[in-house]
Amino acid sequence: MASKASATAPLTVLILAAGQGKRMNSDLPKVLQPLAGRALLQHVLDTTATLGAAAVHVVYGHGGEAVRAACAGANVGWIHQAEQLGTGHAVQQAAPHLPDAHRVLILYGDVPLIRPATLQALLAAAGAQGIGLLTANFTPPTGYGRIVRGRHGQVLRIVEERDASVRERKLSECNTGIMVLPARALKRWLKQLKNANAQREYYLTDIIALAVKDRVRITPLLAGASCEVLGVNDRLQLATLEGAYREQRAHELLRAGVTLTDPARIDIRGEVSCGRDVVIEPNVTLEGPIHLGDRVHIGPHCLLRVVAIGADTHIKSHSVLEQAQVGKRCQIGPYARLRPGAQLHEDVHIGNFVEIKQSELGAGSKANHLTYLGDASVGAGVNVGAGTITCNYDGANKWRTEIGDDAFIGSGTMLVAPVRIGKGATIGAGSTITSDAPEAQLTLERSRQLSIAHWQRPTKKK
Repeated sequence: MASKASATAPLTVLILAAGQGKRMNSDLPKVLQPLAGRALLQHVLDTTATLGAAAVHVVYGHGGEAVRAACAGANVGWIHQAEQLGTGHAVQQAAPHLPDAHRVLILYGDVPLIRPATLQALLAAAGAQGIGLLTANFTPPTGYGRIVRGRHGQVLRIVEERDASVRERKLSECNTGIMVLPARALKRWLKQLKNANAQREYYLTDIIALAVKDRVRITPLLAGASCEVLGVNDRLQLATLEGAYREQRAHELLRAGVTLTDPARIDIRGEVSCGRDVVIEPNVTLEGPIHLGDRVHIGPHCLLRVVAIGADTHIKSHSVLEQAQVGKRCQIGPYARLRPGAQLHEDVHIGNFVEIKQSELGAGSKANHLTYLGDASVGAGVNVGAGTITCNYDGANKWRTEIGDDAFIGSGTMLVAPVRIGKGATIGAGSTITSDAPEAQLTLERSRQLSIAHWQRPTKKK
C-alpha cells in the first residue's frame, strides 16, 4: 500500500540491473545469482510490488536475454543499456520512459534485502517535489561514496571514494544509491552529467550537487540496518547477505511464537505460517509456502518444500516432504520421503525409509518400514508391511493401486498395478499380487520352495 506522501504524485520505480558481476566468476548474470532460492533481482521485484507504483522499469545489460527470461512473469518494462558507462548513463537510457509528473524511485538489482517499510519512509520524507536520499553508516566505509554535509547538516554532494580527498574519505556516512526524485527535474539534471572523474563514468550521484544548486530540498534518511543496503559483487558478499536473510527470517518466526532450538541453523525461503507452540530443531530448511499447525514438531535435518502440516504432527529427523499435505497427529520419519501429491489423513504413521508419491493414505494407516507407495489410494486403518512396493510403472505408463479400509499387506509384497485390494483383505508376506484380491480373505502368491540335497556351492579356481 502506498504511503500518504506518495499519493501526491504517481510513482515510477527504476531498477538498475545491467552489471556483469565479473567478481562472481560465474556464467550467470549477477542479478540472477540466487539468494535463499530466488534471484537477487526477484527479491527486489517482490519488494517493489508492495509500493503501489504506477510503473516499474528494469535497466538490463549483461546477459540480457537470460535476465528477461528469468523474470518473464514480472509486469515490468525492459530498457536495454548496451554499454555500461555508469549509473547516470543507465538512468539516461530510461529517461524517455519517465513521465514528467511522476516521482522516480531508483533501486538496484543486486541490493536484495531493502525493506518495503524503509522505502515507504523514504517516499514520505521526500514528498512530491523533493529528493529522498537513503544513507548508511559503514565501518569501515571502504568502497562507498561519501555524503558531504554542510555546516548546518544539510547534504551538499556525494563524492565517490576514488575522487574523494583524504578528509572526505574519513566520513562514515555513505551513499546507498537508493533515492527518490521528481522525474521532470531528474531528466534536466541527467543532461548535465559529465564523466570527468577517475572512472570516466557518468555518476548518478552528481545529481545531488546539481539539485543543491537548484535549491531542491534533499532529505537524507539513515537506513535502519546495514544489510538492507548491501550490494552483491562477489561470492563472499552473497554469503554475507544469505546469512543476514536467514537471521531476519529466524527472528520473524521467534517473534511469532515458534521455538527454534538453534536460530542460527534454520533456512527459511518463501512464506511460512505457523500455529501455536511449534518447535523446529536445527538444520531444517523450509521452502514456502508452508503451513505448520499447532504443536507441530520438526526434527533436525529435515527439508520441507510447499507443504501443509496438521496440528500435533511430528516430523522426525532427516525427512523430506515436498508438495505434500499431512493431517493431524501424524508421525513421519525418520528418513521418510513424501513426494509431490502425497496426501496423509489424520493419525497416519510413515516410518523410516518409506517413500510416498501421488498417493492418499486414509486415517490411521501405517507404513512403517522400507516401503514405496506410488500412485496409490490407501484406505483407513491399513497396515502396510516392510518392503512393500506398488509396482506402478510399466516403462511407458503409470497405473494405480487401490487398497481398501482395514487391509493388511504382508511384508515383502509386490502389488503390480493396476490392482485392487479389497476391504479387510490380508495379503500374505512375500506375495506378488497381479490380480485383484477380494475383501476379507487371505490372498497369497508364492512359488514352491525347493531344497536340493548334496548340492555344492561353486568355488573359485586357485
